[in-house]
Amino acid sequence: MAAWEDGHWLSKDGLRLHYRDYPAAARSKRPAILCIPGLTRNARDFAAVADRLAGKYRVIVAELRGRGESERAKDPMSYVPATYLEDLTALIEQRALDRFILFGTSLGGILSMLITATHPAKVAGVLLNDIGPAIDPAGLVRIRGYVGRGGSYPTWLHAARSLAEVHRPAYPDYKLDQWLEMAKRLYRLTSAGRIVADYDNAIAEPFRVPGNESGGDLWPLAEALKPIPSLLIRGELSDILSAETADRMAAELPLLERVDLPRIGHAPTLFEPESEAAVDRLLARIAKAG
Repeated sequence: MAAWEDGHWLSKDGLRLHYRDYPAAARSKRPAILCIPGLTRNARDFAAVADRLAGKYRVIVAELRGRGESERAKDPMSYVPATYLEDLTALIEQRALDRFILFGTSLGGILSMLITATHPAKVAGVLLNDIGPAIDPAGLVRIRGYVGRGGSYPTWLHAARSLAEVHRPAYPDYKLDQWLEMAKRLYRLTSAGRIVADYDNAIAEPFRVPGNESGGDLWPLAEALKPIPSLLIRGELSDILSAETADRMAAELPLLERVDLPRIGHAPTLFEPESEAAVDRLLARIAKAG
């Protein structure tokens, strides 16, 4: 497991936000990789990716407000893409990230598109994990059904079984040990000895308002990806990223490679062998492009 340092930055409204910083070798001139997790995810979601790439690359894994070790927002209506973009822009500026690669899962991919559109000269490449400019309504219904519902569990086994009940359609081949691994990425142990989701339940309040989950029509923003080496990883069973949306992205974005993973839904872990091979191809293309 690669070592990381805990870092913090301040949002415009004064929240203390957290990131993991996995260093590169001292002489590395490669652009940093900025990883942005999904709606209910935290820095642990990218641990396997960072472990594999750290040393060759500096890997920064941001935790959005209200997730993991980032401070909870006083106003739940700030849990929206526009504010997340503002927060991440502050991170980029405060840490003087002049050029970087974006890895974004789900909501993190939406934010990656927004960052690319607003900071095109800084972005060297983009990985979109099971997300595009259009979101399948079926997936939104499913997510609204569980996000922010609260609840706690007495053991990791109980937490894993609860995850399996909700997410088995996305991971039909998962065994108990894989559900336990997922539980330890998504949940935390409280001081009272209970296991709970590692995010502020209030993130669900604006998410349930139609339009706030994606920030509106993103097809115009996807135009910013045209000159940038990019990768789209899609779970074949995804109910968030439809095959039709992926088809259109592949047709309209000349530097985008598309990879579909069989028998996986929303979202791939990025440590599937096919995902790792695709990530390596993206990084090789970015290096070649300079």
